[in-house]
This record gives sequence, C-alpha cells and structure tokens, in this order.
Amino acid sequence: MISQEIRYVGVNDHAIDLFESQYHVPNGMAYNSYLITDEKTAVIDSVDVHFTEAWLDNIRSVLGGKAPDYIIVQHMEPDHSGSLLRFLETYPAAQVVASSKAFGMIQNFFRADLAGRQVTVGEGDTLSLGRHTLRFITAPMVHWPEVIMTYDSTDKVLFSADAFGKFGAQDAEEDWDDEARRYYIGIVGKYGTQVQAVLKKAAALDIQTICPLHGPVLRENLGHYLDLYGKWSSYTPEEEGILIAYTSVYGNTRKAAEQLAETLKSAGQTVVVRDLARSDMAQAVADAFRYSQLVLATTTYNNDIFPYMREFIEHLTARGFCSRTVGIVENGSWAPAAARVIRGLLEKSKNLTLLEPVVTLRSALSEESSRQLELLAKALCGESCAAEGESCGKKKFVCKICGYVYEGDALPADFVCPICKRGAEDFQEVQ
Repeated sequence: MISQEIRYVGVNDHAIDLFESQYHVPNGMAYNSYLITDEKTAVIDSVDVHFTEAWLDNIRSVLGGKAPDYIIVQHMEPDHSGSLLRFLETYPAAQVVASSKAFGMIQNFFRADLAGRQVTVGEGDTLSLGRHTLRFITAPMVHWPEVIMTYDSTDKVLFSADAFGKFGAQDAEEDWDDEARRYYIGIVGKYGTQVQAVLKKAAALDIQTICPLHGPVLRENLGHYLDLYGKWSSYTPEEEGILIAYTSVYGNTRKAAEQLAETLKSAGQTVVVRDLARSDMAQAVADAFRYSQLVLATTTYNNDIFPYMREFIEHLTARGFCSRTVGIVENGSWAPAAARVIRGLLEKSKNLTLLEPVVTLRSALSEESSRQLELLAKALCGESCAAEGESCGKKKFVCKICGYVYEGDALPADFVCPICKRGAEDFQEVQ
C-alpha cells in the first residue's frame, strides 16, 4: 500500500535472465503498476504480456467487481504496455490517458480501436479523480519520446515512469545504488540533458514518495536518490577513484593491470579492476561513470584492439562519457596500435584528460614498461601522490619473472610476488 487510496498492483518476474536481451538480472525484474481508488479509479501503466492475468487479478483484488475508469499510459515500452490490449478488452468503458506520441505507438503495437476512449494530455494538464488531482509532466527521451510522469498533489506522490528504477524484483535484497546505477547508465545514460530538464521540473514539486516502473517505491531519504540522478545525468563522477578495465589474451596485460592496481592501492587510491572478457559489461560501464579516472589496458588485435575493449569504449561514448581522466596501457608484440585506436574512439568524448605516459608492453612486462607503469600511477595519483613524496621516492625492486615492482625501504626477506607468487630471491633492485 502506497497510501490509503494508492495501491501497488505490479508483478515480479523471476524467470527473466536478460532484461532487454542484454542486461543480466540475477534477481529478476519488477514491472510496477499502481491503482488509485477515488470517486473515479485510475490504473497507472500495465505490465509485461507474460504476466497479464496476474496483473488483472491484482486489480480485481483491490476493486472487487468495480471497473477502473482510466488507464494512464506513461511509457509504451512493452514491459509496461504489453498487457494494455487485454486490459482494454476486459474493461471496454475505461478511457486511456496518454501523450499524443503514445497514442501513435499504441496503434503501431496493437492496431487498437480507441475511438471515444482517448484522453490526450501534455505538460501541466490535470485529471481530477475526486479527492486526487493528477498533474502530468512530459519527460521526452527519459528514455522514449512519448514518456509522461504523473504527480498526485494530494498524497505528494510522483509516478516517475522509468526514472528512479532499478534492476531486480521487489523481493530482491540488494543495494539500490548499484543496481539503479547499472540500470540508469545502461538504459537512460545517453539522455542526461533530458533527465536534467525533468529534474528541474521535479524540484518545483513537493514530493514525498516516488513510484517508479521498476524497483522499490522510494519514501525515505529522497534527497539521496535525487542527488545521484543529478550526478548521473550531469556526468559528474560520484566519487574519486580509478577503474582499471583490461582485456588480456595470454595474461601479460592482466599482469600489468594488476601491478598498476597494487601500486595505486599502496598510494591510498580507491581502485576497481574489471576483466572485460569476464565481468558483466553493464557493471563495468557503470563503474566507468561512477569513478573519476579510468585506465584502459588492452592488447593490439588485428591492428585494432581486443573486441571486448572496443565494445566497452563504444558503450561509453554512446552514453556520453566525458569529463574524466584516462590512462592507456597497450600491448603489442611487433606493432602496438592499441593506444592509437583508443585515442580515435575517445575523440567522441568531451573534456577528457589523456594522461602521459602511455604504457607500452612488448609482449610482456619489462623493466622499462614497469617504470612506465610507475609514472602512470604517479600521474593518476596527482596531488595525493605528490603529497606522499617520501613514499614515492622509496627504493624499487622488480620481479625478474613477471616484472612486478615492489616499492619500499627494503624488500622483506619473506616477500611473495602478488602476481607470479615467486619469492624475494627472484627480485632485483631497480637502479
């Protein structure tokens, strides 16, 4: 129950494995729908076609034998409109409230005869149900062009369509931020400007509850969710930190990525490492937007870059990746080309700072490439590394097997290389 007169009538989907055929959803999905009971009753959005009967049963359980007067179609994506036609057949007197673009999409999807049943609404239009007055807010490209949101001024509830949604069913016990970030960046991330415009409209409303079309109803700490949406939609990093995203064919680029990560962690940096061939791609993309700095480490492959790295960068640029600091580590046995290709792909992104040096491996880590990694680490640390000048000037000991560099006043006799697991006898001091 949202309030005395607003009820949840949505459904959970635990059978789905890939949302939109690309996003892994191990904890399922929720297709949210809401019912307002007043002098007149209104249903807000339907659900995926696979759950039509369960949804209609939920409506009947609230209304008994009464028929709803309206169905408000905020968003026409099939996970929210898939049961619309069956609803219209079940309740032939119900009117459909939607934007003009949504009515065009209803015809495209269903070829439905809505003569005498259409109520077209736009920005600022209202619908009185009795005690409740609904005000409509246009939200084009958040994330389809027909989208509207609905504000109930009586109970101070914003029905936000796909905004503020997340992956996961209603009964999923998981962190909202992580799955909402992965959802937003993957699905809505391209449309930051449009989201900013809607947030400005929302700022003028007294909102006490947010009812999205996916994920939980939000009632407490609304400032936290609004702040995150403000950052995501303005492409502002959530926190200072470094994502190292790498691909590696035989493990040598992986060793370089891990060595760089260890050096940065030793300098007190927040570091996340993702193997793009094995990590969830949507999670890696979300991490790139979460943190302030990014390192791309990859092999040269067919005079290009490894396919998973190309896919990753294209996901970033398609979603407006910008205003970040980027380091590059390339590997090539005879003709390294990865850095050139990466730079070309990132030309689509605005306000990027590309760090020097570009680290170049010739097949495997060497003393020279390990030295370059140290310099890249210092560049990534920026002022914090300069402030740690004493530690940055400590002695360095390189592993003769894998090239890992240990930094300290002396190499402990019992030290074990974190990369190749060899002992101190396989290290030598870098002069």
